[in-house]
Amino acid sequence: MNMSAATVRLAGKDDVAAFKNIRLEALRLEPAAFASRLGDWEALPDEEWLRRITSGTVLIAFRNGEPVGLMGLLREQSAKSHHRATVVMVYVRASERGTGTARALLEALTRLARDAGILQLELTVSIDKPAARRFYAREGFVEIGRLPAGLIDEGREIDEVMMAKRIG
Repeated sequence: MNMSAATVRLAGKDDVAAFKNIRLEALRLEPAAFASRLGDWEALPDEEWLRRITSGTVLIAFRNGEPVGLMGLLREQSAKSHHRATVVMVYVRASERGTGTARALLEALTRLARDAGILQLELTVSIDKPAARRFYAREGFVEIGRLPAGLIDEGREIDEVMMAKRIG
């Protein structure tokens, strides 16, 4: 595909509707890829959506004003692990895959993390998502382990691959 990457920006209080839209889409269309359940997020009051977008690092990719991708960052809070952060909520709409949108999200997230003094990014990805694992490997993440039955989706145990990338 020859499309340019979508526009990526740090989400703020005015982006709650866009965040809600793309997060619920992700959980609805790719339920096995996330630890969260659609019903849990659908039930959140608007104040909680606002808190989640403003208390952490949430990036949204937009194309023609419409949210098409999402990526978040959760920083470790303890003093000895404050240099580490976990990449979360990663989703790119199927029509955006192969356009550079995932890379644009990850590059923006990496810049923000580095500027905040984070030295290492970590993530887990379902064993059922080989394309995602290949993407992260191309972006410099290395497999550091496996989490047996990291997720259980509708009774099915799904192993997760743990990956990390030094950025500092």
